[in-house]
Amino acid sequence: MKIYDAYKLAIQTGIDHDPRPRSEIDLVLSKAKKAYDALDDDKKELFDTESLWNPYYDCRFSWGEDIAKEKEAQRLMWGVDISTAEVLLADRLREKGEEIDAVVCHHPLGKSRNPFPKVMWMQTDIYHDCGVPINVAEGLMKPRMDEVLYNVGGDNFNRAADAARLLGIPMFNIHSAADNMVQEYLENKIKEAEPKRLQDVIDLLMTEPEYRYTAKLNDPPKIIIGDKESRCGGIIAKMTGGTSGPTGIYEELAKAGVGTIVGMHFPNSAVEACRKCHMNMIISGHMSSDSLGINLICDVWEKHGIEVFGTAGFSRFSRN
Repeated sequence: MKIYDAYKLAIQTGIDHDPRPRSEIDLVLSKAKKAYDALDDDKKELFDTESLWNPYYDCRFSWGEDIAKEKEAQRLMWGVDISTAEVLLADRLREKGEEIDAVVCHHPLGKSRNPFPKVMWMQTDIYHDCGVPINVAEGLMKPRMDEVLYNVGGDNFNRAADAARLLGIPMFNIHSAADNMVQEYLENKIKEAEPKRLQDVIDLLMTEPEYRYTAKLNDPPKIIIGDKESRCGGIIAKMTGGTSGPTGIYEELAKAGVGTIVGMHFPNSAVEACRKCHMNMIISGHMSSDSLGINLICDVWEKHGIEVFGTAGFSRFSRN
């Protein structure tokens, strides 16, 4: 399988496990096509044409598409956060004889960095599935998306991509597609186990190798609000949708019957908002949860003969 085909397979896998109805994904793509068709020819060359088939603005090829369409994907290096240092690491490993056909990033960089807040809109469907009226979820989400957009505007977003270009290493990133995988995986796991107490949730997470691995690195899943004997009530896993949601959503989730939220990480404002509405909070862990979603994508690739090794926060565990 060519590198670019592996990339497209990862995006399609993310679509297949997206928390939204397929009609919402199709709407995102149709809006992109309408926007493209309405442009004058001289402006079409500036349009992000990948948005015509890829609904995740935080998943993009940063450099080397032409090479990736010709070169076989045999061995890839994937990291949660890729900087110039990791690109240099890949080049150094190549010098030592390691085969690395491309570098894969998880968190958005390059051309996926600035538009990534657009994927936050998918959170509205996650909250709606928990009982929050869709108009309320959407009303709260738009200001939060604007806030994140303003925050990323000052980033030097293309540094690592420039390094990859200069060293001739194809580089792309897969964010929401992998996060969709861990979202669905944990939702199903929680639904099947029906944990009653917060410690039951912790024990459930600790059956997965990613959480056991990071626990050895002093980063186990943690109860932030509540204690191990606190009853869970309704549980929501929040693992996808770009980044943390609006603080106002926690009160609405509590009204809808959610008693416990499980997430990779939360800002202090979210912790305080949950505390005010007596919602239990569990931090599953950032690197561990990202690794779980990434591993589920890698398992799909592995069936096509593609090997992936981890760095920069990603630990590879196969479930095949």
